[in-house]
Amino acid sequence: MYAAVHRRAHRAGARDHRRMDVTVHLAQDPEADALLGRSPLAALVGMLLDQQVPMEWAFKGPRTIADRLGAEDLDAHEIATMDPEAFAALLSRKPAVHRYPGSMAKRIQQLCRYLVDRYDGDPEAVWRGAGGGAELLRRLEDLPGFGRQKAQIFLALLGKQLGVAPQGWREAAGAYGEAGSFRSVADITGPESLAKVRAHKQEVKAAAKAAKAAGT
Repeated sequence: MYAAVHRRAHRAGARDHRRMDVTVHLAQDPEADALLGRSPLAALVGMLLDQQVPMEWAFKGPRTIADRLGAEDLDAHEIATMDPEAFAALLSRKPAVHRYPGSMAKRIQQLCRYLVDRYDGDPEAVWRGAGGGAELLRRLEDLPGFGRQKAQIFLALLGKQLGVAPQGWREAAGAYGEAGSFRSVADITGPESLAKVRAHKQEVKAAAKAAKAAGT
């Protein structure tokens, strides 16, 4: 028992000097946003959860998971080695972390196992030392659960809000990297911008629906 606690404390101490220290308003919840602003893994998990649920619900998830684990932060090693059924149950407990807590629990553990295997459990190493925007985009696309669009949005979030702006990041992020846009979570800085991003998403969906109808 002591050894497990000691390992966790040691890893937490090792992470302290690597933590981000930014202010974000992605979850529209002070405690959840505080975790996102200091924890690279929380930011990655929030991005992973950001599908088929409202954005603020997705980005509140990392704080909920940490609370249920009785921790101040998420730890890739701990999550990667948890019993899958126990971790799924943790996400499924009401209020559920996601609309599909079982499948998302599996994806989060896959992400954490990848981070442990590839980056020794240090999520910030995904972008630390990246040679440029294109290389960082490739690293993000390699993450389990991150397709190109999700990788580009997270790259835009890194560049616009999280202080990670390697050369060429805007170009690699595509339209999501455009300054002054309201296309994704990368552009959310408060309730007003959240409303603009949500309106943009609704416009995109409506246009896609109209295009599909026109083609049938």
